[in-house]
Amino acid sequence: MLLLMVLSTSCTAQSFNEDKTSFTNFLKRMYSASPFEGVKVVEDYDSEYLVSVISLDNSKYPSSSVMSRVAEVKAQSQVSTFLNGAYVDMDLVISRKEKVENDTTTNVVETMETIRQNSSGFSQGLELLTNFNAEGTNSQIFIYYSIIK
Repeated sequence: MLLLMVLSTSCTAQSFNEDKTSFTNFLKRMYSASPFEGVKVVEDYDSEYLVSVISLDNSKYPSSSVMSRVAEVKAQSQVSTFLNGAYVDMDLVISRKEKVENDTTTNVVETMETIRQNSSGFSQGLELLTNFNAEGTNSQIFIYYSIIK
């Protein structure tokens, strides 16, 4: 009886990993055929998944743990914006400075653009499906997913 319980649990766990592996390979092929970033709804035979793809430059982050945390936060932000919408506010500030150097005047004009995005919602429950290096670039691709149904 105990042997039967162990075998049935083992078979179920292997089946889950095979489904996850095939879904991972499908998304990698989809990305390599046509690279994209953002949120997509992907349908499988049995389920629908909400997929968030993030691309980060390896040279901008001091360690892989920092890069993973930034990718997770960006993925949650993308999914929250996708599900709940967002309000974007943009300000353009133009400042003018004058420099006087020995009877010559130099005008310097600086422009600064501030973009704020406000979004509210709950986007926890995303799971890292895979991450890999993008071919031909110095970028790391992170794919997060959540099962919709």
